[in-house]
Amino acid sequence: MILSGKEIQKNLGRAIVIEPFNESQLNPNSYNLRLHNELLVYEEDVLDMKKPNRYKSIIIPEEGLVLEPGRLYLGRTVEYTAAENHVPMLEGRSSIGRLGLFIHVTAGFGDVGFKGYWTLEIFCVQPIRIYPGVEICQIYYHTIDGEFDKYVSGKYQNNEGVQPSLLYKDFE
Repeated sequence: MILSGKEIQKNLGRAIVIEPFNESQLNPNSYNLRLHNELLVYEEDVLDMKKPNRYKSIIIPEEGLVLEPGRLYLGRTVEYTAAENHVPMLEGRSSIGRLGLFIHVTAGFGDVGFKGYWTLEIFCVQPIRIYPGVEICQIYYHTIDGEFDKYVSGKYQNNEGVQPSLLYKDFE
């Protein structure tokens, strides 16, 4: 079952953490998350799953940044979130999708117990100007039935910023 916006707000500070929280970003059954001003882009022509890939940081200026089609950008949310006993899920906002901007290509499913900032896999179908602080995606929460183990992976838990893929650690 998906939590309503009122249930999300009721659980704040207990089973759900969203920091900073702004009531104007609360929806009937989700909460809008904002885009931080830093992006990462890979510098490799061919990415290798078994090794760390070089990347560089780009700061989105207040006047915006034009994204290029065919390039993967990694961003992050302004908001730090945590969910003790709910499954967090991330979706792009429909207004963003209607501009041909995809916010999470494959990784919108969170784990119960995840704590940190969400890394966003950003891809566009045509050039688009983006801005820091824009409400770019929405988080919603499912209840979970039965016994469960909380997310404890060291790869992404309690992250501080935009994170490139750490898949290579699975091969070590």
